[in-house]
This record gives sequence, structure tokens and C-alpha cells, in this order.
Amino acid sequence: MYTKNDQIDKMMSWEEGSLSEVEEIKLFSELIKNGAAWLFQGCYGRTASDFIQNNIISRKGEIFVNLNEIYD
Repeated sequence: MYTKNDQIDKMMSWEEGSLSEVEEIKLFSELIKNGAAWLFQGCYGRTASDFIQNNIISRKGEIFVNLNEIYD
């Protein structure tokens, strides 16, 4: 779980395109869990929805994929 400042830093890194795939999944898992994915600009909600629709993250923010099998 990220602190508020860590989460903001991760969000800024995501917007810059500098997160790995694993970091992106972890970030969006947290954003879905705390509801923030639905509060920020549309790209956050769309990305969260994509992760949910592709069975990568649940509607509750649980990660369905094995992050150890993702090669960044």
C-alpha cells in the first residue's frame, strides 16, 4: 500500500510513461481499492476499467495476474 505522497509520485510517473507494467498494475490496484481511479481525469477511470475488463484487476482492486510472470 502506498502513502499518499508515494501514490502521487507514482501517478506522475504513470502520466510521464515511466512506470513498468508491474508498477502500473500495482498503482491501479491501489487506485481502484481506494476509489481514486474514479475521481481523477478520465484516463484514470478508462485505464482502471481496461484492467478490470481484461481480468487483470478485480472491481475491488485485487490483482488477478501473477506479477512474477510479467517481464518488464
